[in-house]
Amino acid sequence: MNTVSPIQGGSAPDWLPALSAYLSRHGLADAATLRLRPLSGGQSNPTYLLEDKNGCRVLRKQPPGQLLPSAHAVDREYRVMSALADTDVPVPPMLHYCDDRAIVGTPFYLMGYARGRVFLDPALPGLAPAERRAIYGEAGRVLAALHRVEPARVGLADYGRAGGYYARQVARWSRQYRETETQRIPAMEALIDWLPRHLPPEEGASLVHGDYRLDNLVFDPAAPRAIALLDWELSTLGHPLADLAYHCMCWRISPALWRGIAGLDLDGLGIPGEAEFVADYCRARGIRPPDNWDFYLAYSFFRIAAILQGVYARGLAGNAAGDDAREMGARVAPLAELGWAAAQAESGRGAGASDASHSDGTHSDARRSDPTRPGANTAGSDHAGDSSDSSDSVGETP
Repeated sequence: MNTVSPIQGGSAPDWLPALSAYLSRHGLADAATLRLRPLSGGQSNPTYLLEDKNGCRVLRKQPPGQLLPSAHAVDREYRVMSALADTDVPVPPMLHYCDDRAIVGTPFYLMGYARGRVFLDPALPGLAPAERRAIYGEAGRVLAALHRVEPARVGLADYGRAGGYYARQVARWSRQYRETETQRIPAMEALIDWLPRHLPPEEGASLVHGDYRLDNLVFDPAAPRAIALLDWELSTLGHPLADLAYHCMCWRISPALWRGIAGLDLDGLGIPGEAEFVADYCRARGIRPPDNWDFYLAYSFFRIAAILQGVYARGLAGNAAGDDAREMGARVAPLAELGWAAAQAESGRGAGASDASHSDGTHSDARRSDPTRPGANTAGSDHAGDSSDSSDSVGETP
């Protein structure tokens, strides 16, 4: 557990005088007492704590350098959090948006400072089992509350396309992965081929966060209550189970690989199992747990692998927001392999349902796409499709 606190030290950015003058001119800060410090966390949009005699607020901006199309959409972050201000989804107050690049070099916005706890380790070290369970329960409650929001009622009916979400997302992340690819990863090749052929039916559209993880929630300093959900740059209209599966990846990721709890004594820790968490979320929304759950996990692992590949490529180019961007490259293949394992499990489930499994226990789709099988055709890019849907925001937030 880390408190939300500024990083000490470092030199002030060269745009600070222009920012100070701009904020003072608009009555948003006291120039004489204004201080700025970078806040920790994320590989995405640089974030700073602003302090003056009147209090604290947060500035979030795009990173410098050449950006991928639609990436680092701080305007979307500002819009969606503004829209959610009067809902059951906890968000900080939005204070100001500026698209004038002459001030800090990129668009930026100001929001209120959520002073609380951020849990970077999903095992929640240092907490009692009862509080761990309550923290996970609150994470599920907030996610269900988000997916109950009717986009049109909060002015977000045009925030993304309705329908075809997974087809567009798979195509987009396949294309973005190709644009940042640095080596051939067999599991990614297999997923690029498998996912478009196993897309689930979709009905309607929900508001989705796009990066729903425990460490994007800020909790009350003394209670298991979420006070802010942050990092909305990947939000759009889409399918709610994408958010649920993305959050549930941590149950299948080992702590040695990344932010995961796979292999830990969850009962002893007081953390619910994956199936229990999914069931509680579905109960809160009044829906049944999906039969094809492994598809959503396969998609989520593919997506995060593509995101981290982009972070790694930005690190190589020298314009990533985080210092550990290059380390992200080592996680791409293992995460893709977890996604491919989920895809094979889903194919096996479908094979069992249709009595079409082979004597060796594999399914025809798994055999055709298995990247480790000699002679396998894993090019896959012809199946990725193409999409120019600019309303599905993309970025590079791990």
